[in-house]
Amino acid sequence: MGETLDAVEAARAWAAQDPDELTRAHLEALVARADAGDPDARAELGSRFAGRLTFGTAGLRGELGAGPLRMNRVLVSQAAAGLARFLLAREAHPSVVIGYDGRRNSEIFARDTAELMAGAGVRATLLPRLLPTPVLAFAVRHLDASAGVMVTASHNPAADNGYKVYLGGLDHGSQIVPPADAEIEAAIVDVARGSIAELPRSTAYDTATEDVVDEYVRRTASLASNPQPLRFVYTAMHGVGWQTARQVFEAAGFRDVVSVAEQQEPDPE
Repeated sequence: MGETLDAVEAARAWAAQDPDELTRAHLEALVARADAGDPDARAELGSRFAGRLTFGTAGLRGELGAGPLRMNRVLVSQAAAGLARFLLAREAHPSVVIGYDGRRNSEIFARDTAELMAGAGVRATLLPRLLPTPVLAFAVRHLDASAGVMVTASHNPAADNGYKVYLGGLDHGSQIVPPADAEIEAAIVDVARGSIAELPRSTAYDTATEDVVDEYVRRTASLASNPQPLRFVYTAMHGVGWQTARQVFEAAGFRDVVSVAEQQEPDPE
């Protein structure tokens, strides 16, 4: 019973700081049902508040929804502020570049990250539109950023989203490895002791130009030094890869590409 009451109280505190109307309303409804003695609502709250998604080498990844064991604006805000603290402890004037795919809430999570980074004193640059993950990893090096954030859950089910972190400098835009993941996680947990409503935000972040994408296309296409005539099939699997891939194929000299039309456009469902 004590754990159940703790989950209910934790849910109240979470809802009070949640800027997302949908997840806040869902959580408040669960709390009301739990207060009325609904065992299913109590169990559901327990499944959402029995711990938190742990930040590791793959960053964060999980089902969208309210609570620390789901992906949502509160959790992402905590992650962004924790990453900002980590970067500010490493260097005096850090920078970050942020990308996002076409999953539900990806752009919202990316803009939250940009605002919180800028509010914390980290120079933030948002990629110009939804783009595939390799463009973000490239942009970390190309823009000489201290870090990169990619909002994506890769191949996970449609109900999921995620948050990947890359480091610049000596890490050359690679995905985080120990001990950086544990240090970022510790900073996130420290942020989570307070309310995200108290975190400073700023819209004074930059938006990258298409030049970043153009340079990614140019450099990637240059790897095909002697393209042979090939006919092949490509599918974006409802992700965001087709537009960039098409540019790369054309620039590299591969003209006979068959795209699976039914899976070509981004579809979060």
